[in-house]
Amino acid sequence: MKIYQMIPALFLCLLVTACNATSTLNSQSLAATKAKTPASERVIARLLDYYSEWKGVPHCNGGTSKEGVDSCGFAYLTFREKFGIRLPHSTSQLANTGTSISRIHLQPGDLIFFKVEMGARHVGIYVEDQKFIHSSKSEGVMMSSMDSPYWQKHYWQARRIATL
Repeated sequence: MKIYQMIPALFLCLLVTACNATSTLNSQSLAATKAKTPASERVIARLLDYYSEWKGVPHCNGGTSKEGVDSCGFAYLTFREKFGIRLPHSTSQLANTGTSISRIHLQPGDLIFFKVEMGARHVGIYVEDQKFIHSSKSEGVMMSSMDSPYWQKHYWQARRIATL
């Protein structure tokens, strides 16, 4: 094989290697910026503590008790009980509260919103590692992964309410 015939293959190898190095660097940089702080660990502990009290409580539209709770009711109660912050009890109002943030900048305690069936909105509270807690119509209060195909498809926005 002549050298000029190998040039396209060599160029492709260099391109793939450069892209892979950039991808690895970006992943490492992102991981470094997501290091846990004592404050974020306290928020995570409070969220998981509250989740353990509510896990499995059935979904009920408009509900705010252990008899039944909806997604915005669960967010409302969590912020009130664990952080002393009063939020609206309406997903549409919550979606306009606080500061808009990108998904890659999520921190524990951020609200995440989804557009689900025919205009309905759903809210959850980000915990860590792409996990969030919420009240699901099918399973009640539960923890889900934002990486699941369903939640990826329906992701809408994220809001930071306050420095927790």
